[in-house]
Amino acid sequence: MAFTKNQVEQLEAAIAAGVLSVRYADRTVTYQSMAEMRRLLKQMREELGQAAGATRRRRIVRLYQSGTGNV
Repeated sequence: MAFTKNQVEQLEAAIAAGVLSVRYADRTVTYQSMAEMRRLLKQMREELGQAAGATRRRRIVRLYQSGTGNV
């Protein structure tokens, strides 16, 4: 299922407020528990992260050593 960033923000706000019902556009979803909401939020973030990961630049770390190396 494709999630939007707006849906993630709405779910985060509902979790922060301690509310089990969230309104997405024209429908209202009532969750059974906060644990279910947190699992869904994790899934949403992972799916959005994978979609955004294709355009994300990788970080390259280079370590340099100065000196002669004789200790």
